[in-house]
Amino acid sequence: MIRIERLDAGAACRHQSALAEVLHDCVAGGASISFMWPFSREQAAHYWKSIVAAVREDRACLLGAFDDDRLGGTVQLWLDGPCNQRHRGDVRKLLVHRAMRRRGMARRLMQALEAEARSRQLSLLTLDTATGSDGERLYRAMDWQSVGVIPRYALWPDGRFCDTTVFYKELAVTAA
Repeated sequence: MIRIERLDAGAACRHQSALAEVLHDCVAGGASISFMWPFSREQAAHYWKSIVAAVREDRACLLGAFDDDRLGGTVQLWLDGPCNQRHRGDVRKLLVHRAMRRRGMARRLMQALEAEARSRQLSLLTLDTATGSDGERLYRAMDWQSVGVIPRYALWPDGRFCDTTVFYKELAVTAA
């Protein structure tokens, strides 16, 4: 059974090896998520150290998806925008290990992220994803609004250009 947990800095440290494995697997699988191949597990572990610091400082919220006790997916809600944009958050690194896909993990992570954003009184979320990806299809199915496509925005891990689709979602929030 899949469960979603908010990972504080201590939990992120405890799960750092599993988080690194998920990230490494996604890059190895060709995901355009800011890293190039070859990409080592050590590089993945180093990345998560910076995320732990952001979580500790409440600049980011980290969610993990577990199937039984195995961490198989993660997503980040970034909260460190400028003072005139405190009403919005950025979604980053929706990652699901290839062995754990097609179980609804990504959808559950995004539902939990949206609930977390609402609890923080955020009324707008933004993200970008590789055009034509599973992520793009998921966001469209979850009623995210496409702003458009930026051609050659990033690179795939193998060095080919990757177009990016930019999305936003407005959230209904209740007064605090």
